[in-house]
Amino acid sequence: MMYVTAQPEAMNAAADRLQQIGTALAAQTGANSAPMTGVVPAAADPVSLLAAARFAQHGQAFQAVSAEAAAVHEMFVTTLQTSAGSYAATEAANAAGSRPVEWCKSGRVSACGSVVATMP
Repeated sequence: MMYVTAQPEAMNAAADRLQQIGTALAAQTGANSAPMTGVVPAAADPVSLLAAARFAQHGQAFQAVSAEAAAVHEMFVTTLQTSAGSYAATEAANAAGSRPVEWCKSGRVSACGSVVATMP
């Protein structure tokens, strides 16, 4: 039999720290967006113009990738917070001595279906 051990408090602490990291990264990425995408050519010659345009394109690509990474980061933090809440709720239910099978037998839960019929 396999057992799962989780510490909801540690999961919440990790999620909070990850949220802080995400906020700091978003602030830095936003603060650096103008210098990355608004590169001024060194001179008026075609090579300088093309180089500046290329750097601006790379800056725009970085901004797009950063936005996607921020979205994935936020989903991860949300999932971690949700999981911590689920584990905490499960632990609380177990500690309270609630048993779903007994709830089914008592009629408090109507969606038990055939589980109740097979119980002794």
